[in-house]
Amino acid sequence: MWLTELCRTAAFRLTLMAVAAMAGVMVMQFGLVYTQMEAVESHRSTALLRGEAELLAQMTPEHLEYVVRKRATDDMRLVISSAGLFDASHALIAGDLRAWPHGLKADGKPHNIEIYPEEGAPYPLRLLAETMPDGTILVLGRSFHLLAEQKLMLRHATVLAAIPTLLFALLLGMVLSHRALSRVKDMHEAIDLIMAGDIHERLPAGKERDDLERLAGSVNRMLDRLENLMDGMREVGNDIAHDLRTPLSRVRAKLERAMSTGSTGEVLENAVARAVDDLDQCLGIITALLRIAEIESSRRRAGFGVVNLAELVADVVDLYEPIAETEGIALLTRVGSVPVCIDGDRHLLVELLANLVDNAIKFTPDGGTVTVSVIRQGTTPELIVTDTGIGIAVDERQAVMSRFYRSDKSRHVPGSGLGLSLVLAIAHLHEATVTIEAGPDGQGTLFRITFS
Repeated sequence: MWLTELCRTAAFRLTLMAVAAMAGVMVMQFGLVYTQMEAVESHRSTALLRGEAELLAQMTPEHLEYVVRKRATDDMRLVISSAGLFDASHALIAGDLRAWPHGLKADGKPHNIEIYPEEGAPYPLRLLAETMPDGTILVLGRSFHLLAEQKLMLRHATVLAAIPTLLFALLLGMVLSHRALSRVKDMHEAIDLIMAGDIHERLPAGKERDDLERLAGSVNRMLDRLENLMDGMREVGNDIAHDLRTPLSRVRAKLERAMSTGSTGEVLENAVARAVDDLDQCLGIITALLRIAEIESSRRRAGFGVVNLAELVADVVDLYEPIAETEGIALLTRVGSVPVCIDGDRHLLVELLANLVDNAIKFTPDGGTVTVSVIRQGTTPELIVTDTGIGIAVDERQAVMSRFYRSDKSRHVPGSGLGLSLVLAIAHLHEATVTIEAGPDGQGTLFRITFS
């Protein structure tokens, strides 16, 4: 069972492929060297035979017959394996070739001929037949025994080199497969723990030096994101329960009091009206939460297009200018002459800017100023909303972006504490950052939306 799993791993399969490739390369190399050895030896034998034939052709017939008969010359003993001198009718004159080789032609070209001796097994020779000036035919032969020995050595060397190499490669593949199986086993154990409910467990990723570790690192980052989302959902559930309990309890108490005291129609109408206001507040909280969830799911990116920030600011300022005048607040804009455009969802960006302007008007006292600016820092567009209101403490600037958070300064102002959370969700959808700073001269608040 363990061996079966070992052989089914990707590492072992890749090793088998590498072994097959190595074996194929070895076979190709063996074939190439084998054929090259034959070609080189054939060329060499031909050159030696022709050189010896030219040398012997310069001798007198008597001397030639003597040399062939005795094969007394050193070079002839070393170079030529067989020699024979025949007349025009192929009758033997002298030499150790007892008969004219079958299939040999006296054309001055080398031929590979099978020789059948009177005793023993047949053997191949490379023969050259040259016609001498006196009409006799000189036949010289060179044996293939040197080539056969070289081929035998090549075969032995190839086998001796191939077997250890392939066995070592297979062993290495098994070691790598065992290592991969142990790592996968550790990951399976971690996954089982996660599936059992331990969301803090993570896959062993190491330093992400290979593909498996990088994959484990990506899964761990995904688990971190899921854990954060689950924590966020848990916090949202607690916040919803906390924030909805008060208005719903107030609605219930008012209605029970109106019903139990035998109130008149006008009193009942007032009680119902206040109950409706409280229920509207509850519905507003639920609607805002659903809106944030929809935006954070990134499903709205399909509606992206080119948005001119100057036109966006003009539309929102026109919408809130009457409200600002009623509150005695000056609503100003600072937009350059050069259009500043981004890729985004216009409706969501209107909602983002409207929330910021609405908050600025709410928390700015009578006679204050709210300024909406569009600038470009290098190639980065920025949308800035500045007010001269009560401001936000430095230690609360991060907390006000969370859901349902309301500082002590803002508890007298109606609201659910979800406006800035909605702003942050829309900014993240547009890959923008939200920065909270102090206003000019340290008075009020400055919200800066920086688009990448």
